[in-house]
Amino acid sequence: MKIVIFGLTISSSWGNGHATLWRGLIRALAKRGHRIVFFEKDEPYYAANRDLFGIPGGDLVLYQDWGAIRQRAAAELVDADVALATSYCPDGIAASELLLAAPRPLHVFYDLDTPVTFSRLEAGEPISYIGPRGLRDFDLALSYTGGRALDRLQSELGARRVAPLYGHVDPDVHHPVPPADHYRSDLSYLGTYAADRQAALQRLFIDPAGSRPNQRFLIGGAQYPADFPWQPNISFVRHLPPSEHPAFFSSSRLTLNITRQAMADMGWCPSGRLFEAAACGTPILSDNWDGLDSFFEPGQEILIAETSEDSVNAIDLTDAELKRIARAGCERVLANHTSEHRARELEILLEDASSIPSSTGDSAAMMEA
Repeated sequence: MKIVIFGLTISSSWGNGHATLWRGLIRALAKRGHRIVFFEKDEPYYAANRDLFGIPGGDLVLYQDWGAIRQRAAAELVDADVALATSYCPDGIAASELLLAAPRPLHVFYDLDTPVTFSRLEAGEPISYIGPRGLRDFDLALSYTGGRALDRLQSELGARRVAPLYGHVDPDVHHPVPPADHYRSDLSYLGTYAADRQAALQRLFIDPAGSRPNQRFLIGGAQYPADFPWQPNISFVRHLPPSEHPAFFSSSRLTLNITRQAMADMGWCPSGRLFEAAACGTPILSDNWDGLDSFFEPGQEILIAETSEDSVNAIDLTDAELKRIARAGCERVLANHTSEHRARELEILLEDASSIPSSTGDSAAMMEA
């Protein structure tokens, strides 16, 4: 298949969760014989931190202005099998109008930010990547979030056919590597700063660091403010490209996952960091949210923390117990949550959606088992 994608970014992993996911998925799709054309607006924010300049088996099209690239995009759609627009695409509405006008490809929308989409709807804020007709004209709406989000995509945005396409990990990129001294920690946290995660980060990371002054804590990420409440035993590593993630996780005795508030409230929205850390053989301590137990078995494949005491208790587990949990988590991810798994799932979803003509107005939802 030829798949044309209009997305936020694949070229820069700086301050976003899209790039790493696209890299893994496109790599897996290319291995399976598909050709991808990815259109990305050349935003200065990402251009200054670009860490990928081409995609396997396809084309990365960086452009400055939609008007200047529109003719190229239309030409790519002529022989495309699938045309896909995504959340936070800077020219999402214009790209959607163009791809929906193309008669040949299957028309797909992929919301990688479904909880944020609905948060904005509830607040009456504009959504720059979905037009006034919502999703009713697309043959298939994919969502990074499952559960009740799928019902809402239908009832509130008019999607006719919906399905989850969750996060994943590329084991060729994320796998155990020898520990690096500068990343060694008793508890690590990798994530861009977000105000809505700060209360949980204080409770599950900063306060435990204060109660364990002789142990090392490490934060990796971007956009941390000058007034962040650092502790003497908390080290900081500025933004890490995906190539450094394996060393970061492999050097962590235990790593913490904290979910963005909108994602936690909606549930069924696993962060890609969960799968990355597990694939690196690192035990994970996570906040709790609805649906988490469908991806990992709490207490066996992942540890759950709600209080500072929970975090401290996890830190105090023996090396043998942490290694057991890490091994089980890694096995679960490699069996169910790799980019290859998602590529196969996507193929099935596209094939099923192609079997139902757009004119039928089919409203059947493709829900997860």
